[in-house]
Amino acid sequence: MDGRLHDPGTARVSVLDHGLTVGDGVFETVKAVHGRPFALTRHLDRLAASARGLGLPAPDIDEVRRACAAVLDAHPVPLGRLRVTFTGGVSPLGSDRGDAPPTLVVALGAASPRPDTTAVVTVPWTRNERGALVGLKTTSYAENVVALARAREQGASEALLSNTSGRLCEGTGSNVFVVLDGRLCTPPVASGCLAGITRALVAEWTGAVETELPMDVLDRAEEVFLTSSLRDVQAVHRVDSRELPEVPGPVTAKAMRVFAERAASDLDP
Repeated sequence: MDGRLHDPGTARVSVLDHGLTVGDGVFETVKAVHGRPFALTRHLDRLAASARGLGLPAPDIDEVRRACAAVLDAHPVPLGRLRVTFTGGVSPLGSDRGDAPPTLVVALGAASPRPDTTAVVTVPWTRNERGALVGLKTTSYAENVVALARAREQGASEALLSNTSGRLCEGTGSNVFVVLDGRLCTPPVASGCLAGITRALVAEWTGAVETELPMDVLDRAEEVFLTSSLRDVQAVHRVDSRELPEVPGPVTAKAMRVFAERAASDLDP
């Protein structure tokens, strides 16, 4: 913060920061392995695109890179969650932005490897594929908090949402892939889902097809898996009350293997 390192317990952001008062901010979550970030260039490109879409000033990408390096050097961990947050800065109490510069915070927390498989649930709430924030990774995450809490109540680690057209969209913090007749598919960005970094890499490296999918595809898919920066590729063994027969299935297992191999060979693909 403010161009220098702080202890997390003493770092402070103004109570008038627009990121706090109205959720006016964007962020990225980057996986860090032994002090080195994964796919940082792609993440920073998306940070800049999200800021542009929200009408925020362009972040100084070189400054963000320096901040990431400083934080990682100061506290290297075997597996970390590197969080870059960029907000509208100190502003009046309301939706209007003030004249203060944006706030940049780069923070690091230790993470634990995710299990190879997980359970998911569907929830009754929808993503608005025509909303002003579609495709932007903003700090306005309260909907995700509510949906994820519902998933936790039902013994799952993720909640899957449809869009307003009843099509499969995404998870609260992940993208979803399904296997139909041996073919690997994922919802298109036009569905309202976030253009996930891991999603893009998996699609590139496996040849997955973007296609609109009805929600009931989850009742008949041969395989289902999630992708995100910290999940990588994670097989799904249960959707609501449906137990999938073979987990991970052959297509998912191949995607997991390919992603692990390609990611290990290039930390900034």
